[in-house]
Amino acid sequence: MSSDVRFTDFKSDKQPTWCPGCGDFGTMNGMMKALAETGNDPDNTFVVAGIGCSGKIGTYMHSYALHGVHGRALPVGTGVKMARPDIEVMVAGGDGDGYSIGAGHFVHAVRRNVDMSYIVMDNRIYGLTKGQASPTSRSDFETSTTPEGPKQPPVNPLALALASGATFIAQSFASDALRHQEIVQEAIEHDGFGFVNVFSPCVTFNDVDTYDYFRDSLVDLQEEEDHDANDYEAAKKVILDSEKEYQGVMYQNENSVPYHEQHGVTEDMSEIPDGAPEDAMDLVREFY
Repeated sequence: MSSDVRFTDFKSDKQPTWCPGCGDFGTMNGMMKALAETGNDPDNTFVVAGIGCSGKIGTYMHSYALHGVHGRALPVGTGVKMARPDIEVMVAGGDGDGYSIGAGHFVHAVRRNVDMSYIVMDNRIYGLTKGQASPTSRSDFETSTTPEGPKQPPVNPLALALASGATFIAQSFASDALRHQEIVQEAIEHDGFGFVNVFSPCVTFNDVDTYDYFRDSLVDLQEEEDHDANDYEAAKKVILDSEKEYQGVMYQNENSVPYHEQHGVTEDMSEIPDGAPEDAMDLVREFY
């Protein structure tokens, strides 16, 4: 890893097509800065993205990257980490991609504690498909397809992660550049699955969960002297508090052991030798 890498080294030559003012700009900048600050560089970084506005992020970042299918970014990231445990794997997604069709994969990636970071751009709406309610939309949020609101409670991704056995749970705000970078950096440095839900406002389709709303509402746990991120019960209290919007590291298990270490996966398994393994055909005949 290079010690003199700059975050601009992670910028590709492709210009983002996000709407002007989209929170994903700030989210991506923080991701690139955090990668550079942790000593990573494009040659040892693999970014996996799903579908949605956030899915374009692998195109805009200079690294190894794969733009997957809807909800399936985490299995791809898991496969990459198992094949190459030596490289930095970062998975990016949105609230629709991660908490709807991808919710099952989210639960199992969390409980396996795969050593990668998962950055979710949560704008509480489906942006790419023009403004439908998402899993994290408010129950009274009016859209073209839910004119009276979805009338169901929003998914709490932090609670879902905690219930699934997460070892690192955090939340950040795309517009708070320094804090967002710091929080993503902590997720990268964590030994295990580093989950960060990022408030990334959609300026085109969501006029409720705006930059001003989050600036006025956010409570930074760094300023809450009584919050201990290593205390499970304290984390649960904050995560289940529906009256406030929090930023910071909610929970971190300092004794976390990542999946590849638990199972002794330490070697590069991406190289496939020529020819079938010894006795492979005997195994095939046994079953067929």
